[in-house]
Amino acid sequence: MSDNVGLSTPRGSGTSGYVQRNLAHFRPRDNGPYGREKDFDSMRHTQRKPDQGILEHDRKREVEVKVFELRDKLEEEGLPEEDIDTQCDELRKKLLAEMERNLKGPAGRQGGSGPGDMRKNLKSYQVHELAEAKIKESERLRQALKISKDYEEGSHWRRQEDRLKKAMERD
Repeated sequence: MSDNVGLSTPRGSGTSGYVQRNLAHFRPRDNGPYGREKDFDSMRHTQRKPDQGILEHDRKREVEVKVFELRDKLEEEGLPEEDIDTQCDELRKKLLAEMERNLKGPAGRQGGSGPGDMRKNLKSYQVHELAEAKIKESERLRQALKISKDYEEGSHWRRQEDRLKKAMERD
């Protein structure tokens, strides 16, 4: 064997002694989010923004599920196709108008319960809904604690350092 790699002799080991590279080994990245960065501002937490297209698609999908359930029920009752179509269109228009009202209204989709309840009802795979609920919750908390929108984390310490520097310059 060369370069002290592998077994000194394959004898008695039950192998041929051939050394292979471990392809499953991942080398750590130097430029990762938690790498050795000089700039601490780049390591600050940024809240994940939900994709509005996906959220709207999910809302429309909920509407279509309700319309399909009505259509299925009416087909089982044996109603004519025209009546089924008109009732389904009416329900779709009603639900879409209600959805628009809830989005534009100040209460949102809470429906009388608190925002924490809405977040508890979401599943772990509903990433965009969870992100939207988290943003709303953070905004409510910011307003309750009267924190300004342009507040920067750690700015208190910077102001204190500036005051100390000014005091040192005066002395």
